[in-house]
Amino acid sequence: MIKKTHGNNVVSAVWSLAQPIAKSLGLELWDVKFVKEGPEYYLRIFIDSDSGVTIDDCEKMSRAVDKPLDELDPIVQNYCLEVCSPGVNRELTRDEHLEKFVGHKIIVRLIRPLEDGVKELNCTLAAFNKDEIKVSCCESCDDSCDSSREICILRKNIAFIKLDDFDD
Repeated sequence: MIKKTHGNNVVSAVWSLAQPIAKSLGLELWDVKFVKEGPEYYLRIFIDSDSGVTIDDCEKMSRAVDKPLDELDPIVQNYCLEVCSPGVNRELTRDEHLEKFVGHKIIVRLIRPLEDGVKELNCTLAAFNKDEIKVSCCESCDDSCDSSREICILRKNIAFIKLDDFDD
């Protein structure tokens, strides 16, 4: 048993526990989130697979992680465990996600708008590093946007990056 922790330490502990379990089931661990919604706490384990995620995959992962998670016991609060797919418009939170989707259409929501007032971009991920992402300009910039124009955005100014699964 480890010392019970909060927030990011919970995520780190659960990630270390869940990753080898997901791999043994032929799944990829996409993300782990520990959040409070209203009065309730939720531990969400997101799994992925090249062939897609089924409800059976979620059930297998949930059953496989349940006992080891109880033994590890890293969470002070009562919580609900949810195992799910990242779904359509999945959030790209880790460098591995960005690396996998360079060249794909994404949606970037900014904390503060750009100089031209735009706060959400539908664009193509061109490159990234630890401090910023580079995107190819696209339809949400404005009507005069040059699609060959690239914009660099500091990662600290980004509310979220999601895969745009609805592009044509």
